[in-house]
Amino acid sequence: MKIAIYGQYYTERSQTSIDVLINELKNNNATLIIKDAYLDLLIEANAINFKYKNLPTYSNLDESFDLLISIGGDGTILRAITDVLKLNIPIVGINTGRLGFLATIQENEIEDAVKAILKGEYKISERTVLSVETTSNTQPLGKLNFALNEIAVSRKNTTSMITVDTHLNDEYLTSYWADGLIISTPTGSTGYSLSCGGPVITPGSNSLVLTPIAPHNLNARPLVIPSDTKIQLKVNGREPQYLMSMDSRLVTLNNNDEVIIKEADFNIKMVELLDESFIDTLRKKLLWGEDNRN
Repeated sequence: MKIAIYGQYYTERSQTSIDVLINELKNNNATLIIKDAYLDLLIEANAINFKYKNLPTYSNLDESFDLLISIGGDGTILRAITDVLKLNIPIVGINTGRLGFLATIQENEIEDAVKAILKGEYKISERTVLSVETTSNTQPLGKLNFALNEIAVSRKNTTSMITVDTHLNDEYLTSYWADGLIISTPTGSTGYSLSCGGPVITPGSNSLVLTPIAPHNLNARPLVIPSDTKIQLKVNGREPQYLMSMDSRLVTLNNNDEVIIKEADFNIKMVELLDESFIDTLRKKLLWGEDNRN
């Protein structure tokens, strides 16, 4: 199996996970190729055993890879999908961050997880991706015009609220008067949207959720819509510009720039071990229904 290893940052708490992962892949005769920038980072930090310093590297993935292993937290996985794009390479996350809702494999589970994955003992969770276009003449998005978690518009350089005129499939919905608006996938429903009062949506649902950020319209509530809905946004405010985020990437748009959001024509494949499930993760990581009286 040809495996890509991806990471963004190095912390001391990740050292053991890196060592265990590389050793286990080597011991099981996997072909591992590490992201060039990540290997440089590890070498600079003296964080990788000298015998691994000559590991082969990649700068861009291709269809010959069978799997990508992300080392870090959920944010690292969100960055990793910019390498995967439409290549259909499954992603598995080793959690060296905090919550680890996407990166579900903990340090003490790496050896058993690697053995199971190399034997093909895993399942694939297909995750909806959003694509976005704008009418901006500057084309600030480039080729990375997509998001796995959410796309959000928000105010910039002001404490004043913005107005977000919203159309669904060319039909006017409402004008949100708020700090911003989040359009979230089921994957992102446990992130930013949830913190703003949005619902949790299971990954297999063909749905999106519109969640206003601190709305002044007191009757504006999160709205669940079909994932094939075309969403059109036009923002106005006291400042001439506003912000749009696509997961962890941020761009500035002008008030007259319209945003069009659609379901992307590809999905991201997340690896789940056979004893894992979204419901189990929800209960363990978000303490779903936890009550000290029980």
